[in-house]
Amino acid sequence: MNTILIIDDERSLVDLLTVVFRKEGYVVKTNAGTPSVLKTIEEENFDLVISDIKMPQVDGMEVLRLVKAAKPIVPVIMITAYGSVKQAVDALKLGALDYVMKPFDVEELKIIVAHGLEERRLREENILLKKALKNEASFENMIGKSRAMREVFGLIEKVGATESTVLITGESGTGKEMAARAIHAYSLRHERPFVSINCAALPENLLESELFGHVRGAFTGAVSEKKGMFETADQGTILLDEVGEMAPWTQVKLFRVLQERTVRRVGGTEEIPVDVRIIAATNQDLRQRIEEGKFREELFYRLNVVSFEMPPLRKRVEDIPLLVQHFLQKHCQRMGRKMKRLVPEIMAVFEAYPWPGNVRELENIVERLCAVEERETISLDALPADLLSARPAREDKTPLKPGFQLETHLEAVAKRYLEEASAAANGNMKKMAGLLGLSYRSLRYLLDKHRIRSARRSEAGEEPAEDKPDYRA
Repeated sequence: MNTILIIDDERSLVDLLTVVFRKEGYVVKTNAGTPSVLKTIEEENFDLVISDIKMPQVDGMEVLRLVKAAKPIVPVIMITAYGSVKQAVDALKLGALDYVMKPFDVEELKIIVAHGLEERRLREENILLKKALKNEASFENMIGKSRAMREVFGLIEKVGATESTVLITGESGTGKEMAARAIHAYSLRHERPFVSINCAALPENLLESELFGHVRGAFTGAVSEKKGMFETADQGTILLDEVGEMAPWTQVKLFRVLQERTVRRVGGTEEIPVDVRIIAATNQDLRQRIEEGKFREELFYRLNVVSFEMPPLRKRVEDIPLLVQHFLQKHCQRMGRKMKRLVPEIMAVFEAYPWPGNVRELENIVERLCAVEERETISLDALPADLLSARPAREDKTPLKPGFQLETHLEAVAKRYLEEASAAANGNMKKMAGLLGLSYRSLRYLLDKHRIRSARRSEAGEEPAEDKPDYRA
């Protein structure tokens, strides 16, 4: 139910409007135009205000100013018995929804109120939608509850509101470009272009042309003028990914752009002003590159105004279950498949694996599982061998006390690992041998010794009969 605040010193009018709007299903609050209304405006919730302009204790225009300052989307209808064109214009300029002269038609006022509340609802929905879209764009795939990621999210929100140049460091696959896009989404430039270029993906002459543009005839093949990415990103943001790979001469030109805020196209003489926020990203140690003479020190200090590192996945292990669930849902939906489930042992493998390719590698693994696995529940045997080799060994808790038999204990441990390997490899002998680091013959011997018959030897291929050792001898 919408709430209407009526402010007027004329008691009979307030009583009339209260009856009218309560019949319409609204909650009605009233104030006789006393100074207490100022506190009401600041502290209480309401969806629309109807206020007189001329009141003995409070100025209606001041009420209008306070409402628009404290609750900008709340519509205000001004009523008066002593109106003038100038007063009406002033009220509308201050943000009033409408200006009504006494005596007025109650039915007409009801229409104005309904229109005002509908406009307020649409404005509120628009604000919420923009906020939701902004959040979605800001942290798409940047999922995490770890302390390291919470710190990153906090920095992104803080630095996003500034115009500072940002340097993002971190290993490949940690999400540096997503962080750059999130900074842009939180900035005042979020409605302007976001342009990204990988400085390592292009040769020096082509990179220079892509960044700064070129004039016609600047080089062979330059048959027309071309805007560079700095011009394309004007009033927006440009991401210079892998900036540590940029050639020395291009570094000189980039430094000049940062200093002068102008670009000169390749082969041209005109200085073209650009208003661009620069974000740079690299997986290299730029200070070391400076010592090696491969990166210009003055450019580093221009880029390193605000800097932060994207943490590698191995340092945010608690985020892995969240990321896996997100990627499963994302790729199963995209492929039109039922949602997959992973056995708990897979998550233990994921958490033990060092992830040299970071989040990108994890997503690739999950996407592969969604693509190739027909089963709804995915077991260990679906994982690549390099992941399975990282599976943590169980810690043995058997106490050493009188009567302990080492040989018996080792036999039990060996049997347990054989059974685990059989389950993980789905009985495939070749996979089992790889998991256990055994030769095919040694594995067969141990399976026979411990009377484990679940392995599908025929799928792995039997050895020739003459090569089979006779263990009964």
